[in-house]
Amino acid sequence: MRASSAPTPSRRTVLASAAVAATAVALPAAGTATASSRGHGDSTAEPHRWRTAAIGGTGFITGVLFHPSVKGLAYARTDIGGAYRWDDRKARWTALTDHLGWDDWNLLGIEALAVDPAHPDRLYLACGTYAQSWASPGAVLRSEDRGATWQRADLTVRLGANEDGRGAGERLLVDPRDSDTLWLGTRHDGLLRSTDRGATWASVDFPATASASGQGVMFLAAAGRTVYAGWGDGGSALYRTDGSGGWEAVPGQPSGSAATKVPVRAAYDGRGRALYVTYADAPGPNGQSDGAVHRLDTVTGAWTEVTPVKPDATAGDGFGYGGVAVDARRAGTLVVTTNNRWAQIDTVFRSTDAGVTWTSLKDTAVLDVAETPYLRWGGESAKFGWWIQAVAVDPFDSRHIVYGTGATLFGTRDLVHWAPEIRGLEETSVRFLVAPPGKDGRLLSGLGDIGVMYHDSLTASPSRGMATNPVFGTATGLAMAALKPSYVVRTGWPSGSASAGASSDDGGRTWKPFATQPEIAASAPGPVAVSADGAVLLWSFVHWDGTKYPAHRSTDGGTSWSEVGTFPKGGAPVADPIDPRRFYVYDTDTGAVFHSSDGGVTFTRGAAELPSGDVQFKVVAAPGRSGDLWLSAKDNGLFRSTDGGLTFTPVAGCQASHALGFGKAAPVRGRKRPGAGYPAVFQTGRVSATHDAVAVLRSDDAGATWVRINDDSHQWGWTGEVITGDPRVHGRVYLGTNGRGIQYAEPA
Repeated sequence: MRASSAPTPSRRTVLASAAVAATAVALPAAGTATASSRGHGDSTAEPHRWRTAAIGGTGFITGVLFHPSVKGLAYARTDIGGAYRWDDRKARWTALTDHLGWDDWNLLGIEALAVDPAHPDRLYLACGTYAQSWASPGAVLRSEDRGATWQRADLTVRLGANEDGRGAGERLLVDPRDSDTLWLGTRHDGLLRSTDRGATWASVDFPATASASGQGVMFLAAAGRTVYAGWGDGGSALYRTDGSGGWEAVPGQPSGSAATKVPVRAAYDGRGRALYVTYADAPGPNGQSDGAVHRLDTVTGAWTEVTPVKPDATAGDGFGYGGVAVDARRAGTLVVTTNNRWAQIDTVFRSTDAGVTWTSLKDTAVLDVAETPYLRWGGESAKFGWWIQAVAVDPFDSRHIVYGTGATLFGTRDLVHWAPEIRGLEETSVRFLVAPPGKDGRLLSGLGDIGVMYHDSLTASPSRGMATNPVFGTATGLAMAALKPSYVVRTGWPSGSASAGASSDDGGRTWKPFATQPEIAASAPGPVAVSADGAVLLWSFVHWDGTKYPAHRSTDGGTSWSEVGTFPKGGAPVADPIDPRRFYVYDTDTGAVFHSSDGGVTFTRGAAELPSGDVQFKVVAAPGRSGDLWLSAKDNGLFRSTDGGLTFTPVAGCQASHALGFGKAAPVRGRKRPGAGYPAVFQTGRVSATHDAVAVLRSDDAGATWVRINDDSHQWGWTGEVITGDPRVHGRVYLGTNGRGIQYAEPA
């Protein structure tokens, strides 16, 4: 979905066998409202109420599944943001996987989900974001209470929920003949089976040969008592179970054409006794230029092509087919989606005669995105969709159709009017957070894929949508002038223009692009800093491939720029919050901090022999103080300087620090304690005396002691990018996640 910062993964060997550790691990309930001191031997913790800031989706919805037996029950999966359950009464989604912690960050991508039609409370998730050798193996989570609590079976194979093919059908399936038997299709390790409801797994013989670089099993679908498997690596594309307990290629299936090279999804019409299969020439969501839809009569074995519109790449209309879903109430009624159709825009086709004729629902669609204005993407209206590979028809309401896009989940109840059905589902990858000191505006955020947002409320999607003039894709920098908070600057990857930087004079409500920008800016926008008084801008440049370029400086708001030769290339500039002449930068290549006392004209080397070699090491300046710097160096610990970066001292007792920020100081009561009056320090890190694992921590005494403020139900995988407190309310904290949006909390 996005190129995101991730923790340095442990390297593990891919096991050729698909045997699985059988240990069942009990996991905490999802959705607990407050933090507590349970787990890992916590000696000190402070209960907090955690909530998710509302934006509305913002990520790729890779799968949606209505339960066939329970009205109003549905589940959704995402590529990096976990799984969700639909609460029909509240009309919102409930996150089910926030309990997954730091060491399990790779499990936040959901490769597949499955329900048991005969046992409505059972839910299964196949978890694993990356199938590369550096990623940890996947796991299967199973629940007997619709995801409120979980049991876990660790796999020895890797899954790829954020890789090509992530929008394909469900690779996990409860066998229609036996609720105790489950099937799991993998990308590189063939087909697995469990005969004890997901507690243990083993490889089974399968006719196709797995590849270390292929797609493997694309989907598993039940048609009556038969299980079908789509295969994405050439040869026969569709297999089914045979009468002897094995697998066979489906006779007569489409072949020999690029349009049917990769089976993407399948859906079975039980009333019409037909299996519908969508195909493309690549797994998607990108790179498709051809595709088709075919129907298999499961009684006669006859195949019929029912493609709504044939792609024509030579005429500029290349695309594939993605989602497919049938109407459980009406035989021959189904929907399919196009995918990667950028020129004419993707659509949902609907047929009521088994695919003989089709209607494009996009052509009559009325979109209402008032609840999530960012979907207008800086324009006057929203797009019907892109990356549409997930679609579902409510089995209890034929006119209730939902489809996922690269940013939201649209739904209709009348086949004409569509609106996001996305409340509670937040998938943003957060890069920057700035909490203004004044009364106006709760928060500014810099995000992956959708630029910068001004949050006038945390319970409703930003009313202005994404920042415009210009529109960005992923934000690369966001900074506020400490002594002039109305002045804010942002940088990011251009979208729709070449402008990669902008400034605001009203705290981030409205923007104007820099009048000029360095030549390299559009292709390598990096982080930006602004002096405390707003007079000087420092802009660093880093290409997406890691190539670093000289930083530039402006003293006229971006009208002109000059190169700063003594600034370490690619570093992240930090402005002193009190002295407008002072800037700092941590050279992560050499492990040295450089400082400037002339407004960024020149930089001089200060402290050296600090941890090096990781671009995610970062320096943060304490508010209201000059030269007070904190350096987070991940597993190397936390360091502090009180002399402007000339020297640094380790913060005792802190074994790891990944992200760090500041908030309002704790009230001073009675006799003044050590560190009283110092800004609250927040971090994601490890202080074993408090909690012997990476946690969200706060110190009210300048790092002498720490309390844990999250709990085992609120961990959100990897949280090492950004955290900040609120300068107005002691204890309020904002935390950026990599796929679960902005989390915020206050003491309970």
